Amino acid sequence: MVRQDRRPGYEDLLAAHGRIQPHVHRTPVMTSHYFDERVGARIYFKCENFQKVGAFKARGACNAVLSLSEEEATGGVLTHSSGNHAQALAYAAGIRGIPAYVVMPETAPQVKADAVRGYGAQIRFCEPTLEARERHSREWVAETGARFVHPYDDWSIIAGQSTAALELLDEIPDLDAILTPVGGGGLLAGTALACVLGPGHARAFGAEPENADDAARSLRMGEIQPSIHPRTIADGLLTSLGLRNFEVLKDEVRSIFTVSEEEILTAMHLVWQRMKILIEPSSAVPVAVLLSGRFDGPAARIGVILSGGNVDPRQTP
Repeated sequence: MVRQDRRPGYEDLLAAHGRIQPHVHRTPVMTSHYFDERVGARIYFKCENFQKVGAFKARGACNAVLSLSEEEATGGVLTHSSGNHAQALAYAAGIRGIPAYVVMPETAPQVKADAVRGYGAQIRFCEPTLEARERHSREWVAETGARFVHPYDDWSIIAGQSTAALELLDEIPDLDAILTPVGGGGLLAGTALACVLGPGHARAFGAEPENADDAARSLRMGEIQPSIHPRTIADGLLTSLGLRNFEVLKDEVRSIFTVSEEEILTAMHLVWQRMKILIEPSSAVPVAVLLSGRFDGPAARIGVILSGGNVDPRQTP
């Protein structure tokens, strides 16, 4: 099990990969001549939109749940999430054969709430604020005795999320950079650790909506800046950074770039049209950064983690 009192080492990342491997997909890495030409670099897309539960979150949740001792897992697991982590925790709990409880904001997309129930979890809805999520979670933990699994501020989660980058670097070892979306920071922190601790010279960079730019501000200011009333179509990137996540980001992430809502939508539609794959708005944010021309990192061979593909067709922008 990854300890919570220290940052994971490379052996922890490899152990997480071995632990979750039977339960998640090794997702494909795709390329596109169109995007290579537009960006002026060779782009490698790690397609976590094809992952179990439709998002990279399956990796972290499986690692966290499968790492629990029998005693820790007795009461089940509980989290708060707008959708993808909720589905992932419910999926992982099903593998372990334990109950899952999820606090969801009432604004969560219906397609994600339906999927959470489909994986067998119980849901309680709350006001769409972090305070409400945390309060309802504490109350439900007290009722159920469930183990709380934070969506991102957890070393087991971060180690699990690192495995997407580990696989990408194993397949394309000479990458210069890996670009990921950033909300709470689990994927970006895990990617940064994989880059720094693993072989090769790739470095991690983040991508964020201008309307939810707390991670970029936090990196500039050197301390966590809260996400206050974020309004973005990238609903998976609304949360503030976790403490553990920021600890890694401030040490290991070069830059976090921001893009407008229009740029996010344009990038998402271009991926749909040119690559014929379905991604959600959060996945499109790093693509939008590359298309914007604002990316100023090493730019010959760039990895992009497409974080998920859970789009509600009834609300397709």
